[in-house]
Amino acid sequence: MPMNILLANLTKMVDDSGGLAKVTCSFANEMKRRGHIVSLVYSDIQTGKFYYSLDSGIPAYDIRHYKGQSISFPWYLKVKRELLRVFNKQKARTVNDDFAATYLLRNLSDVLTATQSDIIISFQPAASKMLLCDLQTKIPVITMSHGDPEDYFHTYPKEQLPALEKSAVCQVLVPAFEQPLHEHLHHVRTVVIGNAIPQYDMQADVGADKERHIILFVGRLSKNHKRPHLLIEAFAELADKFPDWDVELWGEEDGKLYLKELHMLIHKYNLDNRVFIKGSTKDVPSVLVHGDIFAFPSAYEGFGMALGEAMSMGIPGVAYFSCKAVQALIKDGENGLLCEDGVSPFREGLEKLMENPELRKYMGENARRSMKKYAPSVIWDSWESLMEKTVHENK
Repeated sequence: MPMNILLANLTKMVDDSGGLAKVTCSFANEMKRRGHIVSLVYSDIQTGKFYYSLDSGIPAYDIRHYKGQSISFPWYLKVKRELLRVFNKQKARTVNDDFAATYLLRNLSDVLTATQSDIIISFQPAASKMLLCDLQTKIPVITMSHGDPEDYFHTYPKEQLPALEKSAVCQVLVPAFEQPLHEHLHHVRTVVIGNAIPQYDMQADVGADKERHIILFVGRLSKNHKRPHLLIEAFAELADKFPDWDVELWGEEDGKLYLKELHMLIHKYNLDNRVFIKGSTKDVPSVLVHGDIFAFPSAYEGFGMALGEAMSMGIPGVAYFSCKAVQALIKDGENGLLCEDGVSPFREGLEKLMENPELRKYMGENARRSMKKYAPSVIWDSWESLMEKTVHENK
C-alpha cells in the first residue's frame, strides 16, 4: 500500500552539494518513484534552487520562509550563542534549539497538518526533538543518523536525547554505530541501513599501462574532516619516484583560508604540475572512471559515500583505520588498504598500490563486488520495508 511520507531535514538545502542534501533528494525521489506520497520540510537561511534535483511532484516546505514570511535568527540569540561557544559548545547548540522552538515550531506544526503523513523520516535529532518532544506528534518518527552517534552524548544538546528513545527506531549507517546508542540509552531501538551506492556499468581500468596515472580525492576541501593536505604531504614524498602519477582534488572549498593553505602546500613541494585542485562536479562518474587509486584521509565519516562510489567504479582506496565508518567499506588487504594515522603510513599505503598494477586490479575488482550490498535497490527496499513495518506497528 502507498504510504504518505514526510522527510524532515531541518537544515539547509538550497545550493548545498553536501552528502546530506544528496541523500535527502535521492530518498524523496525514489519513494515518489515507488508510488508513495512524499513531502519535504526543511529550514534554510537562503531561498533558491536545490543543488540536487527534486521531483517536481514533491512539495518542499521551508519553515524559515513560509507563507510569505521570512524568519531571521535574532541578534540577541546570535550574541548568546557566540558567548556560550567560548565556554561550552554543547550549550551553544541549545540556542539553535531555542530559536527553533520559539520561531519555527508553529510553521512545522502547520506542515504536519497540511501533509497528514503516515510516517516521518527525521534527518537529525534536533528535528526529532521538535517533532516528538515539542509538538508531541503521534505520527511515528524514524530518526536517521548520518555520523557516529557517540557525538550525540558529547556535543549535542542533552535536551535532544529523549527524542531518540521516543523515536519508533533510530537508523545508523554501519553496525559499529549501534553500540553507543545502546550504551547510553536503555530504551532505544536501532536498525542498520547503509547509504545507496550507484552500481556503475563502466569500470576504471586501474591496472592498465597509461601515460599518466591518477590518485583521486573527492570531497569537501575541509581541514579537520576530509584533510586533503595529508594526501598532498604523502604524495610529495612519492612524486620523484613515480613521475607518471598525478593527484586530482575534486570538491567544494570549505573556507578560502584553507584553500590558500592547500595552494601554498602544493607550491612548497613544487607540485604545481602534479597536484590539481579541480573544483566541484556534478558528474562524479566521469571523474572516477579515469582514476587509479582513491585517497580518503578523513578523520571521521558518517558513511563515506565518495569512497563507496569509487569502490563501485573498481578503484581501490587508501584510508585510515581510525575512521570507524571506513572499516565497514574497506577490508584491509582485500579491497583496499587501511593504515595507521599520520602522513608516513598513508604514503606507504599509496606507494604499495602505485608500484603494483596487479594489486590495484585485484583490489579494485574486489572493491566493485563488495559494494553490491549497497546497491540502491537493496537499500531502498530496506527503507521501504522498515517504513511499512513501522506504520503497521503504530496503527
